[in-house]
Amino acid sequence: MSSRELDPHESPRALFAFELKRHRNAAGLTQHGLAHRIGYSASLVAMVESLRRPPTEPFARLCDQAMGLDGAMARLYVATTWKNAPENFRPWLEEEQDATGLRSWEPTTVPGLLQTEAYAREMISKIPNITAEQIDERLTGRMQRQSILRRDDAPTISFLMDEGVLHRTIGAPGVMREQLGYLLEISRHPRVTLQIVPYETGAHCGLAGGFIVAERHGSPYIAFIEGQPDGRIMGEHMEIARLMLRYDAIRAEALPSKQSVRLIEEVVNARGE
Repeated sequence: MSSRELDPHESPRALFAFELKRHRNAAGLTQHGLAHRIGYSASLVAMVESLRRPPTEPFARLCDQAMGLDGAMARLYVATTWKNAPENFRPWLEEEQDATGLRSWEPTTVPGLLQTEAYAREMISKIPNITAEQIDERLTGRMQRQSILRRDDAPTISFLMDEGVLHRTIGAPGVMREQLGYLLEISRHPRVTLQIVPYETGAHCGLAGGFIVAERHGSPYIAFIEGQPDGRIMGEHMEIARLMLRYDAIRAEALPSKQSVRLIEEVVNARGE
């Protein structure tokens, strides 16, 4: 991604890169000039500005000092750490932003990447002891996470969901109407494949729990496994290989994309919505 294509609304890292370049230009510095002042290489500055490398806290702090800023880059750096997300989930969010492909399986609810704001709010609000402020913070983070679907270089994403996801009523009827409508809309995204595992499949290995696997150029390298009370990140090669075997087994039970879309439409019609 070149700097002129950078959309600061795309993600916290994109905003950091956009502001870094803006402040650098305002200070009359080239990438080499800034690199010299902060003791980093010009290639690293270029990679941060083009989203090929995430910033670090020392990098942000030194940029503030070099350009006479009042902690602006340090504050933006904090945003790149997804500070409002659950702590165990933050490393995954960074990996997800850099992935070229994602493989998602959800047996019980709509995946977070596909949740509407109303659906997500309803789900987040059911976390025990969560405050109204925390709900708003997590909701903002979840909506922010979905920005990868709007990128020009969005990853190729395959979503597998159990049919039960379509029938479980979350919130008021209007919430589900909007959510199912969005699933139909997102199914037309050129980089998204959406498939449903029908009830008639019966028992299958996916019922043990949901997960999402990140790929780089076709090679799976890290996964997030859902669980209670918190999920976990998995990065060991053999574990990822075993997980992909499960994903392939689940996908083998799923309806093709067009049939999956028709099933969603049938559920919408059956609800009278």
